[in-house]
Amino acid sequence: MDDVGKSVNQLFERQNFQKKYEAMMQEVLADTAVKKFLDENKDKLTEADIKKSYPKLYEFVQEKRKFKLNDPAMMAPGYEPRLVLNFHYIDVAYVPTEDLVERRKQEEIKNRVSTIDIPKDIRNASMKNFDKTDEREEALFETMKFIKNYAENAKSFHKGLYLAGDFGVGKTYLLGAMANELAKRGYTSMMVHMPTFTSMMKSSVADNTVAEKLENVKKPKILILDDVGADALTAWTRDEIFGVILQYRMQEQLPTFFTSNFTMDGLENHLRLTKTADEPLKAKRIMERIRYLAKEIVMSGPNRRND
Repeated sequence: MDDVGKSVNQLFERQNFQKKYEAMMQEVLADTAVKKFLDENKDKLTEADIKKSYPKLYEFVQEKRKFKLNDPAMMAPGYEPRLVLNFHYIDVAYVPTEDLVERRKQEEIKNRVSTIDIPKDIRNASMKNFDKTDEREEALFETMKFIKNYAENAKSFHKGLYLAGDFGVGKTYLLGAMANELAKRGYTSMMVHMPTFTSMMKSSVADNTVAEKLENVKKPKILILDDVGADALTAWTRDEIFGVILQYRMQEQLPTFFTSNFTMDGLENHLRLTKTADEPLKAKRIMERIRYLAKEIVMSGPNRRND
């Protein structure tokens, strides 16, 4: 008797499951998008094909609902589910949304500009937000000219810019905007805050990573060295760090940009004096490399960091 009762219970359970399953699938088949897809492909699908595809139709309806609700439990967040035909079998394809495509595009652009200790406002700088004034017009013009010329022939040597001027006149912002504009066009660059980098290099002596870090900074296609001359000099940071970067860039004819509170003449005076010696010849050699790599432009105007 127990076996009979058990068999009857199992039969009822199967029947209840079958009813629930059929009701669920009727609801799935009544979905507007499902009905439209089946109607569009009625000549390619048999009843057997459709029944065989029930699990995928169910997946589509469930994921479509989650997509409309922006439910984080979606199988593929940021992707819209769509029904597709796959050799007489219905499948679900997940297509990236326009928003996801745009976010990926912006992330890809940002990843083309690598930085060392560069503020967020500079990393997000744009040419359209750069305030054009008489004092900054030449720098803006030369920057735009570089972008145009480099985009036309990236393999040729293009001289960079040495932007000199007081704090807050927009030197770093302009070059950050240039880097982002070039990134939109597919070109990579690196922005380096020089005082931070030289401090990093001093610390790297202990773990023997100086050569590796120096390689990473000297080789980018476009290099922007920010705040040159703002740190206290040693002969080692001048000759073995700064000088080596400049020598490599000059030999390889790679576009290099600089910002500094010093003019070129002022930087030469700064470079000759280390903590232990006055070395005008070594300073002159450094400046010869900088003058080869970049054209000097003096920017002026109010300190915009105080606005």
